[in-house]
Amino acid sequence: MPVDVSTVYLILVFAAVFAAAQAAIGLGRTAQQKRKVNRRLVLAERTNGIAELVVELRKQRGLNAAGDAKGGWAWLSALIVRSGVPYDARRWLLAITGAAVVGGGLGFLVAKTIVAVPIAAVIAAVGAPIFYLKFMAARRAKALGNQLPQGLEIIVRSLEAGHPVPTAIALVGREMADPIGSEFGMAADEIAYGATLEQAVERMSLRCQHPDVDLFAATVRLQERAGGNLTGLLKLNANTVRERQRMRLKIKAASSEGRVSATILSSAPLVAAGAITIMAPDFYGEVIHEPFIQMGLGGFAVWIVIGNLIMRKMVAMRI
Repeated sequence: MPVDVSTVYLILVFAAVFAAAQAAIGLGRTAQQKRKVNRRLVLAERTNGIAELVVELRKQRGLNAAGDAKGGWAWLSALIVRSGVPYDARRWLLAITGAAVVGGGLGFLVAKTIVAVPIAAVIAAVGAPIFYLKFMAARRAKALGNQLPQGLEIIVRSLEAGHPVPTAIALVGREMADPIGSEFGMAADEIAYGATLEQAVERMSLRCQHPDVDLFAATVRLQERAGGNLTGLLKLNANTVRERQRMRLKIKAASSEGRVSATILSSAPLVAAGAITIMAPDFYGEVIHEPFIQMGLGGFAVWIVIGNLIMRKMVAMRI
Protein backbone atom coordinates (compact mmCIF):
# COMPACT_ATOMS: atom_id res chain seq x y z
CA MET A 1 0.00 0.00 0.00
CA PRO A 2 1.61 3.31 -1.06
CA VAL A 3 2.18 5.90 1.63
CA ASP A 4 0.81 9.38 1.06
CA VAL A 5 3.73 11.76 1.54
CA SER A 6 1.48 14.75 2.25
CA THR A 7 -0.33 12.84 5.03
CA VAL A 8 2.96 11.87 6.66
CA TYR A 9 4.14 15.47 6.37
CA LEU A 10 0.98 16.79 8.06
CA ILE A 11 1.31 14.23 10.86
CA LEU A 12 4.92 15.26 11.47
CA VAL A 13 3.96 18.94 11.47
CA PHE A 14 1.17 18.26 13.96
CA ALA A 15 3.53 16.27 16.21
CA ALA A 16 6.13 19.05 16.09
CA VAL A 17 3.59 21.75 16.91
CA PHE A 18 2.12 19.64 19.71
CA ALA A 19 5.55 18.96 21.21
CA ALA A 20 6.49 22.65 20.97
CA ALA A 21 3.24 23.66 22.67
CA GLN A 22 3.81 21.14 25.47
CA ALA A 23 7.37 22.39 25.93
CA ALA A 24 6.23 26.02 26.06
CA ILE A 25 3.51 25.21 28.60
CA GLY A 26 5.99 23.26 30.73
CA LEU A 27 8.54 26.07 30.65
CA GLY A 28 5.85 28.61 31.53
CA ARG A 29 4.68 26.57 34.50
CA THR A 30 8.25 26.03 35.70
CA ALA A 31 9.03 29.73 35.42
CA GLN A 32 5.83 30.65 37.23
CA GLN A 33 6.58 28.18 40.01
CA LYS A 34 10.14 29.51 40.42
CA ARG A 35 8.83 33.05 40.48
CA LYS A 36 6.37 32.12 43.20
CA VAL A 37 9.01 30.38 45.27
CA ASN A 38 11.59 33.13 44.86
CA ARG A 39 9.39 36.21 45.20
CA ARG A 40 10.27 36.74 48.85
CA LEU A 41 13.88 35.63 48.28
CA VAL A 42 14.27 38.22 45.51
CA LEU A 43 12.97 40.87 47.90
CA ALA A 44 15.48 39.69 50.49
CA GLU A 45 18.30 40.22 47.98
CA ARG A 46 17.16 43.81 47.36
CA THR A 47 17.03 44.82 51.02
CA ASN A 48 19.84 45.56 53.44
CA GLY A 49 19.47 43.50 56.58
CA ILE A 50 16.70 41.58 58.27
CA ALA A 51 15.08 44.68 59.78
CA GLU A 52 14.48 46.31 56.40
CA LEU A 53 13.22 43.01 54.98
CA VAL A 54 10.67 42.53 57.76
CA VAL A 55 9.36 46.09 57.41
CA GLU A 56 9.09 45.81 53.63
CA LEU A 57 7.27 42.46 53.81
CA ARG A 58 4.80 43.92 56.29
CA LYS A 59 4.16 46.95 54.09
CA GLN A 60 3.48 44.74 51.07
CA ARG A 61 0.84 42.88 53.09
CA GLY A 62 -0.95 46.10 54.05
CA LEU A 63 0.50 46.24 57.58
CA ASN A 64 2.39 49.01 59.28
CA ALA A 65 6.04 48.80 60.33
CA ALA A 66 5.07 47.25 63.67
CA GLY A 67 3.17 44.41 61.99
CA ASP A 68 -0.32 45.64 62.90
CA ALA A 69 -3.21 46.40 60.56
CA LYS A 70 -3.36 49.98 59.31
CA GLY A 71 -6.08 52.36 60.36
CA GLY A 72 -9.46 52.47 58.65
CA TRP A 73 -12.16 49.88 58.35
CA ALA A 74 -11.11 46.76 60.21
CA TRP A 75 -12.85 44.34 57.84
CA LEU A 76 -11.26 45.95 54.77
CA SER A 77 -7.79 45.89 56.34
CA ALA A 78 -8.26 42.24 57.28
CA LEU A 79 -9.45 41.42 53.76
CA ILE A 80 -6.40 43.09 52.20
CA VAL A 81 -4.03 41.19 54.50
CA ARG A 82 -5.87 37.89 54.00
CA SER A 83 -5.88 38.19 50.21
CA GLY A 84 -2.09 38.38 50.00
CA VAL A 85 -2.31 40.97 47.20
CA PRO A 86 0.72 43.33 47.34
CA TYR A 87 -0.41 46.62 48.81
CA ASP A 88 0.51 49.59 46.62
CA ALA A 89 -1.64 52.68 47.12
CA ARG A 90 -0.86 54.19 43.71
CA ARG A 91 -1.64 51.02 41.79
CA TRP A 92 -4.84 50.53 43.72
CA LEU A 93 -5.85 54.11 43.02
CA LEU A 94 -5.25 53.60 39.30
CA ALA A 95 -7.22 50.34 39.35
CA ILE A 96 -10.14 51.94 41.17
CA THR A 97 -10.13 54.87 38.74
CA GLY A 98 -10.14 52.49 35.78
CA ALA A 99 -13.00 50.48 37.26
CA ALA A 100 -14.99 53.69 37.82
CA VAL A 101 -14.45 54.82 34.22
CA VAL A 102 -15.45 51.44 32.80
CA GLY A 103 -18.44 51.18 35.13
CA GLY A 104 -19.62 54.68 34.22
CA GLY A 105 -19.32 53.94 30.51
CA LEU A 106 -21.27 50.69 30.82
CA GLY A 107 -23.92 52.45 32.90
CA PHE A 108 -24.39 55.09 30.20
CA LEU A 109 -24.57 52.46 27.44
CA VAL A 110 -27.20 50.44 29.31
CA ALA A 111 -29.36 53.23 30.76
CA LYS A 112 -28.85 55.82 27.99
CA THR A 113 -28.86 58.61 30.58
CA ILE A 114 -26.15 60.68 32.19
CA VAL A 115 -27.69 60.14 35.63
CA ALA A 116 -26.61 56.50 35.61
CA VAL A 117 -22.94 57.35 35.02
CA PRO A 118 -21.98 58.43 38.58
CA ILE A 119 -24.08 55.67 40.15
CA ALA A 120 -22.50 52.95 38.00
CA ALA A 121 -19.05 54.47 38.51
CA VAL A 122 -19.37 54.39 42.30
CA ILE A 123 -20.71 50.83 42.25
CA ALA A 124 -17.84 49.66 40.02
CA ALA A 125 -15.18 51.56 41.97
CA VAL A 126 -16.32 50.02 45.27
CA GLY A 127 -17.59 46.61 44.16
CA ALA A 128 -14.85 45.55 41.73
CA PRO A 129 -11.89 45.86 44.19
CA ILE A 130 -13.82 44.16 47.00
CA PHE A 131 -14.89 41.32 44.71
CA TYR A 132 -11.29 40.91 43.52
CA LEU A 133 -9.95 40.87 47.09
CA LYS A 134 -12.56 38.32 48.17
CA PHE A 135 -11.72 36.11 45.19
CA MET A 136 -7.99 36.28 45.91
CA ALA A 137 -8.56 35.64 49.64
CA ALA A 138 -10.66 32.53 48.88
CA ARG A 139 -8.06 31.20 46.44
CA ARG A 140 -5.26 31.88 48.92
CA ALA A 141 -7.16 30.15 51.73
CA LYS A 142 -7.67 27.08 49.54
CA ALA A 143 -3.97 26.98 48.69
CA LEU A 144 -3.03 27.35 52.36
CA GLY A 145 -5.21 24.38 53.30
CA ASN A 146 -3.64 22.26 50.56
CA GLN A 147 -0.03 23.20 51.36
CA LEU A 148 -0.07 23.23 55.15
CA PRO A 149 0.20 19.43 55.70
CA GLN A 150 3.31 19.29 53.52
CA GLY A 151 4.77 22.29 55.33
CA LEU A 152 4.17 20.64 58.70
CA GLU A 153 5.84 17.44 57.48
CA ILE A 154 8.92 19.46 56.46
CA ILE A 155 9.03 20.98 59.94
CA VAL A 156 8.65 17.55 61.56
CA ARG A 157 11.45 16.03 59.48
CA SER A 158 13.69 18.99 60.19
CA LEU A 159 13.06 18.68 63.93
CA GLU A 160 13.74 14.95 63.79
CA ALA A 161 17.07 15.75 62.11
CA GLY A 162 18.00 17.88 65.12
CA HIS A 163 17.33 21.37 63.79
CA PRO A 164 15.84 24.03 66.08
CA VAL A 165 12.28 25.21 65.46
CA PRO A 166 13.20 28.58 63.83
CA THR A 167 15.45 26.76 61.36
CA ALA A 168 12.66 24.32 60.51
CA ILE A 169 10.22 27.18 59.93
CA ALA A 170 12.77 29.01 57.75
CA LEU A 171 13.24 25.80 55.73
CA VAL A 172 9.53 25.83 54.81
CA GLY A 173 9.87 29.47 53.77
CA ARG A 174 12.75 28.61 51.43
CA GLU A 175 11.52 25.35 49.93
CA MET A 176 7.77 25.82 49.45
CA ALA A 177 5.85 28.01 47.05
CA ASP A 178 3.46 30.76 47.92
CA PRO A 179 1.36 31.28 49.89
CA ILE A 180 2.65 28.95 52.61
CA GLY A 181 6.27 29.74 51.76
CA SER A 182 5.80 33.48 52.21
CA GLU A 183 3.88 33.08 55.45
CA PHE A 184 6.43 30.80 57.10
CA GLY A 185 9.22 32.90 55.64
CA MET A 186 7.77 36.03 57.25
CA ALA A 187 7.47 34.14 60.53
CA ALA A 188 11.12 33.07 60.31
CA ASP A 189 12.20 36.65 59.51
CA GLU A 190 10.25 38.00 62.49
CA ILE A 191 11.92 35.44 64.76
CA ALA A 192 15.31 36.51 63.43
CA TYR A 193 14.21 40.14 63.94
CA GLY A 194 13.68 39.49 67.66
CA ALA A 195 10.12 38.13 68.06
CA THR A 196 9.48 34.97 70.01
CA LEU A 197 8.21 31.83 68.34
CA GLU A 198 4.79 32.30 69.94
CA GLN A 199 4.54 35.89 68.70
CA ALA A 200 5.63 34.94 65.17
CA VAL A 201 3.06 32.15 64.74
CA GLU A 202 0.37 34.33 66.33
CA ARG A 203 0.99 37.06 63.76
CA MET A 204 0.99 34.46 60.99
CA SER A 205 -2.39 33.25 62.22
CA LEU A 206 -3.73 36.82 62.19
CA ARG A 207 -2.45 37.35 58.66
CA CYS A 208 -3.87 34.13 57.23
CA GLN A 209 -7.15 33.93 59.21
CA HIS A 210 -7.40 30.25 58.26
CA PRO A 211 -8.71 27.59 60.68
CA ASP A 212 -5.88 25.15 59.91
CA VAL A 213 -3.23 27.82 60.47
CA ASP A 214 -5.01 28.78 63.70
CA LEU A 215 -4.72 25.14 64.80
CA PHE A 216 -0.99 25.16 64.05
CA ALA A 217 -0.53 28.40 66.02
CA ALA A 218 -2.52 26.97 68.95
CA THR A 219 -0.34 23.83 68.92
CA VAL A 220 2.85 25.88 69.06
CA ARG A 221 1.46 28.09 71.85
CA LEU A 222 0.44 25.01 73.83
CA GLN A 223 3.89 23.48 73.53
CA GLU A 224 5.60 26.77 74.43
CA ARG A 225 3.55 27.18 77.61
CA ALA A 226 3.02 23.59 78.76
CA GLY A 227 6.01 21.83 77.23
CA GLY A 228 5.93 18.42 75.58
CA ASN A 229 7.07 16.80 72.36
CA LEU A 230 6.55 19.37 69.61
CA THR A 231 7.40 16.83 66.90
CA GLY A 232 4.63 14.50 68.00
CA LEU A 233 2.16 17.36 68.32
CA LEU A 234 2.93 18.59 64.81
CA LYS A 235 2.51 15.07 63.43
CA LEU A 236 -0.96 14.93 64.96
CA ASN A 237 -1.58 18.44 63.66
CA ALA A 238 -0.63 17.42 60.11
CA ASN A 239 -2.93 14.39 60.26
CA THR A 240 -5.77 16.53 61.59
CA VAL A 241 -5.33 19.13 58.84
CA ARG A 242 -5.22 16.40 56.20
CA GLU A 243 -8.41 14.81 57.54
CA ARG A 244 -10.15 18.18 57.61
CA GLN A 245 -9.12 18.78 54.01
CA ARG A 246 -10.49 15.36 53.05
CA MET A 247 -13.74 16.19 54.82
CA ARG A 248 -13.99 19.48 52.91
CA LEU A 249 -13.63 17.59 49.62
CA LYS A 250 -16.34 15.13 50.67
CA ILE A 251 -18.66 18.01 51.56
CA LYS A 252 -17.92 19.67 48.23
CA ALA A 253 -18.75 16.46 46.38
CA ALA A 254 -21.95 15.91 48.40
CA SER A 255 -23.16 19.46 47.77
CA SER A 256 -22.17 19.58 44.09
CA GLU A 257 -25.71 18.80 42.86
CA GLY A 258 -27.16 21.58 45.00
CA ARG A 259 -24.54 24.07 43.82
CA VAL A 260 -25.20 23.24 40.16
CA SER A 261 -28.95 23.54 40.72
CA ALA A 262 -28.45 26.90 42.42
CA THR A 263 -26.32 28.12 39.51
CA ILE A 264 -28.94 27.06 36.95
CA LEU A 265 -31.83 28.57 38.92
CA SER A 266 -29.91 31.81 39.44
CA SER A 267 -28.79 32.21 35.84
CA ALA A 268 -31.99 31.10 34.10
CA PRO A 269 -33.94 34.38 34.63
CA LEU A 270 -30.94 36.47 33.57
CA VAL A 271 -30.34 34.35 30.47
CA ALA A 272 -34.03 34.51 29.56
CA ALA A 273 -34.13 38.29 30.03
CA GLY A 274 -30.99 38.72 27.91
CA ALA A 275 -32.33 36.46 25.15
CA ILE A 276 -35.66 38.34 25.06
CA THR A 277 -33.86 41.67 24.94
CA ILE A 278 -31.69 40.55 22.01
CA MET A 279 -34.32 38.65 19.99
CA ALA A 280 -37.32 40.89 20.71
CA PRO A 281 -36.17 44.34 21.86
CA ASP A 282 -39.75 45.67 21.81
CA PHE A 283 -41.14 42.87 23.98
CA TYR A 284 -41.07 45.06 27.10
CA GLY A 285 -40.48 48.33 25.26
CA GLU A 286 -44.11 49.39 25.16
CA VAL A 287 -44.87 48.63 28.82
CA ILE A 288 -41.49 49.06 30.54
CA HIS A 289 -42.43 52.59 31.63
CA GLU A 290 -45.60 51.44 33.39
CA PRO A 291 -45.30 51.65 37.21
CA PHE A 292 -46.95 48.26 37.66
CA ILE A 293 -44.41 46.57 35.34
CA GLN A 294 -41.49 48.28 37.05
CA MET A 295 -42.76 47.24 40.47
CA GLY A 296 -43.23 43.67 39.24
CA LEU A 297 -39.73 43.44 37.77
CA GLY A 298 -38.30 44.96 40.94
CA GLY A 299 -40.17 42.38 43.01
CA PHE A 300 -38.80 39.57 40.82
CA ALA A 301 -35.26 40.92 41.30
CA VAL A 302 -35.74 41.00 45.08
CA TRP A 303 -37.02 37.42 45.12
CA ILE A 304 -34.07 36.28 42.98
CA VAL A 305 -31.66 37.84 45.48
CA ILE A 306 -33.48 36.24 48.43
CA GLY A 307 -33.49 32.87 46.66
CA ASN A 308 -29.76 33.12 45.97
CA LEU A 309 -29.06 33.90 49.62
CA ILE A 310 -31.15 30.92 50.75
CA MET A 311 -29.50 28.55 48.26
CA ARG A 312 -26.06 29.83 49.31
CA LYS A 313 -26.86 29.02 52.93
CA MET A 314 -28.00 25.55 51.90
CA VAL A 315 -24.83 24.62 50.04
CA ALA A 316 -22.18 26.63 51.97
CA MET A 317 -20.99 24.07 54.51
CA ARG A 318 -17.93 24.75 56.65
CA ILE A 319 -15.99 22.67 59.14
